[in-house]
Amino acid sequence: MVVDQTNWTGEGDFTPILIDTLKGIDAIEFLRVEDAPASRADAGYALISNEIYVKFRVERHLASSRLGGLWRTYSEDRVMTLGQLAGQLAGAGGVGEPDYQDEGMLQFLRTEILRAPYQTKGVKVVELVRVYEVGTAPRRT
Repeated sequence: MVVDQTNWTGEGDFTPILIDTLKGIDAIEFLRVEDAPASRADAGYALISNEIYVKFRVERHLASSRLGGLWRTYSEDRVMTLGQLAGQLAGAGGVGEPDYQDEGMLQFLRTEILRAPYQTKGVKVVELVRVYEVGTAPRRT
């Protein structure tokens, strides 16, 4: 598996857990992690937004062939889909089911409050991780 983390700053506690889990799935051949432009911080909270792009392995099958061997047609089938990936991640320890899922994206949302010693107020840290499949049509927002 090829893992590209060059556009990721390494922020977040949940994202490394998700990356390690995805690295263990044989059906994934490529994984890219990036910081999303939605990341921001303010006085009472910090939003960490990361995006993960996965490419599934493809198996090539002979679909049809002519008797004389003049032409052959091959079909390529993905070994896994995002829906199947969501099911596999649901059973993985430390990851669980996605908070939102559609045919083109999985979304995980984790929150925690960080409090300094002897402080009553803390900083709420929200980590948003979206998983997309490489090679699909761009999503419209």
